[in-house]
Amino acid sequence: MSHRSVQNPYLYRRRMTTVGDRVWFNSGRCKRQSYTIRKNLTKMIKKYLVLICMTISVILIVLAALAYPGGSLLDKNSVGFGWSKNFISNLFEAKAINGLDNPGRIWAILGMAFQSVGYGVFFINMSKKIALKVWVNVLKYIGFANIFLIFLIATPYHDLGTISIVLTLIGLFIITFFILKSKLHLLKFFCIISLLTYYCFFFLYSFSYLELAFIMQKVYSISSILLVLGLEYFTKYEDFAPIQSGEEKKATNR
Repeated sequence: MSHRSVQNPYLYRRRMTTVGDRVWFNSGRCKRQSYTIRKNLTKMIKKYLVLICMTISVILIVLAALAYPGGSLLDKNSVGFGWSKNFISNLFEAKAINGLDNPGRIWAILGMAFQSVGYGVFFINMSKKIALKVWVNVLKYIGFANIFLIFLIATPYHDLGTISIVLTLIGLFIITFFILKSKLHLLKFFCIISLLTYYCFFFLYSFSYLELAFIMQKVYSISSILLVLGLEYFTKYEDFAPIQSGEEKKATNR
């Protein structure tokens, strides 16, 4: 056997070992890159979850409205969904007011499901920014309750689901209290306007001013979503830290 033929198996094994090392190294690097991508994607989704849920919710509700056959409390023979003639709750019924099947119902239910998650996550996130323990727990409970209760609005348990509106008002009232004590002047204005739209709707609906109540429902829904997004992405823990220290000083002086 020649010297060359003796060395060939060694060189072949060495070459194969080098290739194997490269494959193992590249495989490990791909796994690390894949893990990094998944981690960054998860972090991004978590950060923008409220925005994602609210955006998808609005899109689905609009799709449901476009598919609504027709009929309203004022005119059972009207065609389609009238934003100034129908309540959003009409979209959740299996039958439209004019008696036809409602094909948009599934989109409305899915839209409400995303909205319930969006509101719930928002209140839970806000509880982490307000460091006073009593209000932290209240906002957390409102957040978890809203995830379940808001969705009930789209079910036969609609009346039970309206409890979520009361909880949402309580949560926004608590947050407004802290916003008013902060230096976030623009959000102070939006908080007050949003709460006023809620109260205006309840007033109009209670006294059967339906034509105005139809419109005001959409106004308070939009203003509430915009307020939630503003509070979610334009406030931070430091905005409320001086309020916490001030309350602690008062407690100490007592």
